[in-house]
Amino acid sequence: MRAIQVKEFGSSDVLEYINLDMPIVSDDEVLIKQEAIGVNFIDIYQRSGAYDVKLPFIPGSEGAGLVCDIGRDVTSFKIGDRVAYSMFPGGYAEHVKVSEKNVVSIPDNIDFSTAAACLLQGMTAHYLVNSTFKLKAGQSCLIHAGAGGVGLILIQMAKNIGAKVITTVSTSKKKQLALDAGADDVILYSDEDFVEEVNRISNGNGLEVVYDSVGRSTFEGSINCLKPRGYMVLYGQSSGAVSPVDPQILNKKGSIFLTRPTLASYMLDRQELDWRSGEVFQSIQQGQLKIKIGLSLPLKEAARAHDDLASRKTTGKVILIP
Repeated sequence: MRAIQVKEFGSSDVLEYINLDMPIVSDDEVLIKQEAIGVNFIDIYQRSGAYDVKLPFIPGSEGAGLVCDIGRDVTSFKIGDRVAYSMFPGGYAEHVKVSEKNVVSIPDNIDFSTAAACLLQGMTAHYLVNSTFKLKAGQSCLIHAGAGGVGLILIQMAKNIGAKVITTVSTSKKKQLALDAGADDVILYSDEDFVEEVNRISNGNGLEVVYDSVGRSTFEGSINCLKPRGYMVLYGQSSGAVSPVDPQILNKKGSIFLTRPTLASYMLDRQELDWRSGEVFQSIQQGQLKIKIGLSLPLKEAARAHDDLASRKTTGKVILIP
């Protein structure tokens, strides 16, 4: 089978498009012939060496396709089923073997590309507004990178809850996408100081929560947008890792909370996975959640996908097609 492999950490140049043996399933695994593969920032972190991964490896942790083989202990799926998975390694390949516990069925009226585009980012947005900080109607939040894959989903979920949404983007085109998703206020951070704008919009009261996937360049400002006992939710680092933080700053800023969550901690069992994925799929089916695929490329062009995502050229979700 054809796959992308990383033999050494580095730039997108280390992504090699090669032939590999077909995976052989273990007793509790399913083999999926992939129709679409999701690209996420974590793939870039792993490729660059920012996250510790054993070499060599196949990047990617999300995809959708058809079951073509099952282990003898698998009971939830059969050959021919339409499925998707998330948070399981080896995704940049024509075929991938995945633990049964990470696989979910795709509703008949959701296509493979949408399923691959919505699962990881959709469940990320779901845990952020339902579990990390349970957002309520009438509360106000700041969502950084509002035109990105998670950002566009977060805006929609927050608005469906009834919250006021402020978001940051880098261009006028992305501003319109965020407005179309339902954002109340969109800040062009390249032209405006987002802290000053949030202070103006909130009448100096600050916000209940900031959802920050950018990291280094926005972290300090994000904290300054919070009201006393507000939540600083740092769930990514697209601009780089945040420098070490003195916990005393949480006291000085009004006894605020700081958390660095990850999806793996919010899908600890089958029940939680089914709840989050089920609500994401249901929201799509009911028209409450629209998934934007901003870039779709052949698998062999994974390097371009990484470069465009890292440089913030993309909007919505990036997917690869085997």
